[in-house]
Amino acid sequence: MRNWERYIKQFVHYLKIERSLAENSILAYQQDIEKLKDACMARELSAETVSTNDLKTFIAGLYDLGLSARSQARIISGWKQFFDFLLLEDIRKDDPSENLDLPKIGRKLPEVLTIEEIDRIVAVIDMGKAEGQRNRAIIETLYSCGLRVSELVNLKLQDCFFEEGFIRVIGKGNKERLVPVSPSVIEEVGDYLENHRPELPIKRGQEAYVFLNRRGAQLTRVMIFTLIKNYTAFAGIRKNISPHTFRHSFATHLIEGGANLRAIQEMLGHESITTTEIYTHLDQRFLREAIISYHPRNAKS
Repeated sequence: MRNWERYIKQFVHYLKIERSLAENSILAYQQDIEKLKDACMARELSAETVSTNDLKTFIAGLYDLGLSARSQARIISGWKQFFDFLLLEDIRKDDPSENLDLPKIGRKLPEVLTIEEIDRIVAVIDMGKAEGQRNRAIIETLYSCGLRVSELVNLKLQDCFFEEGFIRVIGKGNKERLVPVSPSVIEEVGDYLENHRPELPIKRGQEAYVFLNRRGAQLTRVMIFTLIKNYTAFAGIRKNISPHTFRHSFATHLIEGGANLRAIQEMLGHESITTTEIYTHLDQRFLREAIISYHPRNAKS
């Protein structure tokens, strides 16, 4: 049971360093997880053993307290973020909050980068520096493949099948998926692997990873977060950007281009199509046009 305090402390550090959230937001998350901790400890449940049914029982308790739908949604969202963090840290192999429904309220859509803004970020990378080509390959892979930052830093050479045009990604819950790679990814990563990575003093045990730091060791999520924050500032973009923003932009631009929603679900590694719909914030016009175009009842005779 003592692990609760340690996990909450690590989660707060993650929100501050990697997610760059404001102090008030971090405090709200912490308070929500403290509520979860208290409910679990009352039933002698650890962070590793609490189940989906346990969470549903706790949610019913929130309703009984008379909390508004918005307050309930905020608390449940905090729990989801916490369990997502436990997955990233391999503390849990499953996510008990994955299929929890949020009360229906208006949603604040996350930040999305335009294609022009992504081009501006790439343009400020100093290619005269040793890590320039690596960082360019990182940005291109995050955006063009829609990877989570943990999936990027754990990408291995054996998972790159550039001749076939895809990479193998190990996602949440250790689930594998195949993601198509664009010619730009193949070019940028190929250049890095051929001309820059061989010059690194690669450490023993780190040989398998695609992206390495200057000392030849695996990159961390914090390193990726920091370089993206720096490049975003250099590009003069004032949005609150993190590595996850590139994943969201990837999905959004595919939707806007008319890509199949199921295909996007597969590429993102979402268990439920509902998650993909929320994540890509589909506009109603796109859905309406799709229904009118393809539903048999709307077909012209």
